Parts: sequence; C-alpha cells; structure tokens
Amino acid sequence: METYAVPLNEIRREQVVVNSRFIATLSPVFRIDEARAFIARIRKEFADASHNVPAYIIGGGNTVTEYFSDDGEPSGTAGKPALAVLRGSGLGDVAVVITRYFGGTLLGTGGLVRAYTESTKLAVNAVERGRRVPVHVAMVAIPYNLLERVRLLVAGQRGEILDEEFAGDITLSLQFPVDKFNAFQNDLRELSAGTLKAEIIESREAIFKI
Repeated sequence: METYAVPLNEIRREQVVVNSRFIATLSPVFRIDEARAFIARIRKEFADASHNVPAYIIGGGNTVTEYFSDDGEPSGTAGKPALAVLRGSGLGDVAVVITRYFGGTLLGTGGLVRAYTESTKLAVNAVERGRRVPVHVAMVAIPYNLLERVRLLVAGQRGEILDEEFAGDITLSLQFPVDKFNAFQNDLRELSAGTLKAEIIESREAIFKI
C-alpha cells in the first residue's frame, strides 16, 4: 500500500492582488462526497464573493481522482493553476477553495494565473502535514511488572497505545505501522522469554504527523 502526505488540518490564508482579495481555504478530504461538502460549505460562507474556485485531489501517489473548476473566471486561469499547485505539493486527500472578491481592476489572464497560483501556495506551504500509512491494530495481555518496559517497546517502534484495561493482567490495544509490527513482536518475545505475542485484530490506515 502506497503512503503519501496529507494535510492534518484546515487552514486559511489571504492576500490582496491589485485590490482584489483572494482567500485560500485548504482542508483534508478523504472521499469525493467530503470534498463536495467542503466546497459547498465555503461557497455558502462566501456567498457574496465574485468567485469561489475549487480544486481537489482524492487519493495519493499513482491512484488519484482530481477535479477543478474556474467558477466563472476565464478558462484555465483559476482552477487549473490551483490544481497544478496541489499536484506539485506532494499532498493527497486535499481540497482547496480560492475565494475572490473583485477589486475593480482587471488582472488579465496572466495576472489571474499568478494570483490563483500564489494563493494556493500560501495555504499549501503553511499547512501541517501527516502521512497516511497502513497500520495493524493488535492486542496483548501482559503482567503488571512489564507495563513500563512494554510502553517503551511500543514507543521505540513508532507504535501507539490505544487503550489499557487493568484486570488480572493488563490488556493493551496497540497500533503500529505495518512495517514496524514484526520488530515489536521480536522485542516483545525477547522481553518475555517467548511467552508474549500480540494478536492482530484489524488492519487499516492511519495518519502520522510528519
């Protein structure tokens, strides 16, 4: 499964170009319906704007769905440059809407391309990034005296403890990047002289901050 960078949060950046106000809002989106809902929300928020220009990429790497619209700007001057910036950013699962309030001065086709390009770049360059990676969710029951040492083993393999249940033993719910899980199993086996083994209960994707 291919990994790729995704935005961690929604972000907004603004600039003024020859009296026109450009507001770029960028957000993580993981499905087409999420992207459409995001675009509709921004268009509703800025319903009085001259244009709300959307672009998005769903997926990442070599498997993507792309979309853009010029939303009334001259063809090729708005949505296409925004999508080009998203493509070049290395981000997947990302949508952007660039809102324009016309300032009374025509920018020309070259000026529009530059303005929409730079507006998208402002948001792309500012957003925090994570990486979408395949993970295993696993469970293991351990004796109380090994808890702190197992916590260190989990952290050492970029794992995360999702839950701890205290009874006769401690049952841990754990999450690991797939490529780190076997190393954790080996560490656990060595720590417990071969008596402990984590059982995979689910495989899915998760986002890790870069």
